[in-house]
Amino acid sequence: MVCVIGLGYIGLPTATLIANHGIKVYGMDKVPHVVETINRGEIHIVEPGLAKLVKQAVSSGNLTADQEPHEADVFILAVPTPFKGEKQPDLSYVEAATREIAPYVEEGNLIVLESTSPVGTTERVRDWLYDENPALKGKHVYFSHCPERVLPGKIVEELPGNDRIIGGVDEESTQKTIAFYKQFVTGALLATDARTAELCKLTENSFRDVNIAFANELSVICDKLGIDVWELIRLANRHPRVNILQPGPGVGGHCIAVDPWFIVDSAPREACLIRTARQVNDNKPAVVMGKVYEAAKRVEKPVIACMGISFKPDIDDLRESPSLKIVEELAQRGVGDLLVVEPNITALPKSLAAHPHVILCGAEDALARANIVLLLVDHTPFKHIDRALLADKILIDTRGVFA
Repeated sequence: MVCVIGLGYIGLPTATLIANHGIKVYGMDKVPHVVETINRGEIHIVEPGLAKLVKQAVSSGNLTADQEPHEADVFILAVPTPFKGEKQPDLSYVEAATREIAPYVEEGNLIVLESTSPVGTTERVRDWLYDENPALKGKHVYFSHCPERVLPGKIVEELPGNDRIIGGVDEESTQKTIAFYKQFVTGALLATDARTAELCKLTENSFRDVNIAFANELSVICDKLGIDVWELIRLANRHPRVNILQPGPGVGGHCIAVDPWFIVDSAPREACLIRTARQVNDNKPAVVMGKVYEAAKRVEKPVIACMGISFKPDIDDLRESPSLKIVEELAQRGVGDLLVVEPNITALPKSLAAHPHVILCGAEDALARANIVLLLVDHTPFKHIDRALLADKILIDTRGVFA
């Protein structure tokens, strides 16, 4: 029996994968709509291939959602770990989840933290659990960190197939966790300790962030020097040992935009490069907005087609989305009429819905009405737009779709 706490972008696919391997899973989420949707065999998020698997898991009786935890052999914590204040990690969700499962934990149980977390969090989970349920102290309860390593949009494929880092607070916990994950993961299970596992996930995302920052900084330099950044990168990447990433409007999502700050918070004096990369990427939306403001001055009544507000292509995830932040800022400043084109959502987020000059519409309608086209996300449908529709528009292409 497995209890998964948090049925979001990681928790639901994880619970579904386990359930479809013949293991009884209780998924817990505090949001009634989420619980009701899953128990109907449906999904509340956009993730290719997931709907079919959830329906299969629920129909088999192996996956049930509830608003409360259940007794289990294994508890998986898959709750958010955002930051607060001055980019400090917010572990309140992890602590709350730990304290909530504490009355249900028994000797011999395994608690796995999958949430991306600062170094030392798995040990804090152990301490919170014992604080909430002192009767467990001195008994065999196992604690591990096994961070997810999946790409939104490919979670169904990558969740079982990717190699996993497994770090226990002790060797027994590590081995018990490996034995559990062997039941549904085909990728390699790489053993380490909890603190190394925690830093490994943060390191992976910081590596990507630093490389994206290089590309984003190049784009700013090219703007200043009057050079086409897309051509520059294409040429530079013909070097056999160069592989520059593509620039964009910033960096979003719960991982890359957040995790590097966890390292900075733990080692503020040492994490110089990581901090600078974060600052470069955090500043990129302001660079894009500057271009929009300049474009708006060139037309009498600006009508801006904002193409995409998710944090990456072909998903509905708006968390830490630089594209959304850009559109929010434009709305607040009253730059003009904003026609938001986001094929993966059915309603504007509250932050935009409150503005009367912001509407959600289709690409064809937006391009027909707009005099400025702001391409923010390279969704697949946008790549097939007829270039002739852009002929009389001011184009600001942050993703090189029309380069």
